[in-house]
Amino acid sequence: MLTQKCIRLCGPCARLISPLHMRKRIWKELANRSLVSSRRYCNNDLGDLYRNESVQRYLRQLVEEYRDVTKTLQHGFLNDPAWKELNKRQVGLSPVVTAFQSAEHAAKDLEEVETLLQRTVGSKEEDRQMVQLLEEEQAQITQRIESLRKDLIQTLVPSDPHDTSNVLLEVVTGRTTGGDICQQFTREMFDMYQGLASYKNWDFEIFNHTLAEYGGLHHAAVRIAGESVYRRLKHEGGTHRVQRIPEVGLSSRMQRIHTGTMTVIVLPQPNELDINIDPKDLRVDTFRSRGAGGQSVNTTDSAVRIVHLPTGTVAECQTSRSQLQNRDTALRVLKARLYQSMMGRETEQRLTARKQQVGTRSQSERIRTYNFSQDRVTDHRTGYVTRDIKEFMRGGKPLDDLISELLEHRDKEALLELVVTCSQRY
Repeated sequence: MLTQKCIRLCGPCARLISPLHMRKRIWKELANRSLVSSRRYCNNDLGDLYRNESVQRYLRQLVEEYRDVTKTLQHGFLNDPAWKELNKRQVGLSPVVTAFQSAEHAAKDLEEVETLLQRTVGSKEEDRQMVQLLEEEQAQITQRIESLRKDLIQTLVPSDPHDTSNVLLEVVTGRTTGGDICQQFTREMFDMYQGLASYKNWDFEIFNHTLAEYGGLHHAAVRIAGESVYRRLKHEGGTHRVQRIPEVGLSSRMQRIHTGTMTVIVLPQPNELDINIDPKDLRVDTFRSRGAGGQSVNTTDSAVRIVHLPTGTVAECQTSRSQLQNRDTALRVLKARLYQSMMGRETEQRLTARKQQVGTRSQSERIRTYNFSQDRVTDHRTGYVTRDIKEFMRGGKPLDDLISELLEHRDKEALLELVVTCSQRY
């Protein structure tokens, strides 16, 4: 828990201290408690935040606010706009208060059971049976409390309005110190996400698929649709690094490790109403599709490239033999890219202070390393390490487990940021 000195900084007298100084003190204390630092193998649980004094203070503030809002709605004289605003706030606070009360009631039940255990002392057979029953009930209530507290903390985590959206996912080859490992790695990453989509029963629709020589992949764009796709994949965007010994050539004979990169881009797929584009702002070009050969390759102008003139954003598609289908697909990709650009401008100001403390987390930063030589995958944001890289690259449970751990880590960061921000108001 935070020290009493730090607690006083979070209280009303905090207005006497600069917000920057207070924020640094709180973050330093939280970091010392291993709440915001990276965790190797990630043993901590989201429910652990319940024991943090700063989080408990924030919870009590929300409960008190809920009581005040409810009292005002019942007895206050409000005009229609004010009533709607307070009612909306009450509805938003209701899940938090309900979860908090459930956790508190369970804690009281546990206290009663522990009191009975202390009183039930003796050598009689009845006492031993009673102790056994009480210990079983104690274990059940303890487990229920941990579950309720985790649910409670989850209700506090700020939600992303795009979490339920489908995504446009792109894989792009990067640079390498030698050989064709980047193109090969990009193809393996594409197959990995296709495997994850199959594991999660998501739809996987290919928009663009540009092959490289020797079985590699230059670029691919796909639409993935399903339940909470963007929430699960939004943190996959970034630079992924590969370290491996090439299978052929001089480096293979000398056992020389090559390093390469590729980039994953994850964009929420907007609905038709999310963004409107004036047809006058578009330039549509057609060209012959490129590929390794075959029917309809370099024979018809079926491929489509669309340029948004005001921003210079470009999208193209050549997967279908139909020019109309490729045009429709390219337009959807263009909308997703424009939408992401709009989102970036809106969130840039809000995240400025956060970026100064924990980094930009931008897609230009390396987020994960795939070391084939040592049979290891390391996520640099959490310190999560997993073995059996071949199984991991199939995109099944190992990848899904890593994503779940990363989501929990990011949820904890988001909640702590919210607590720090709210502490500055007092």
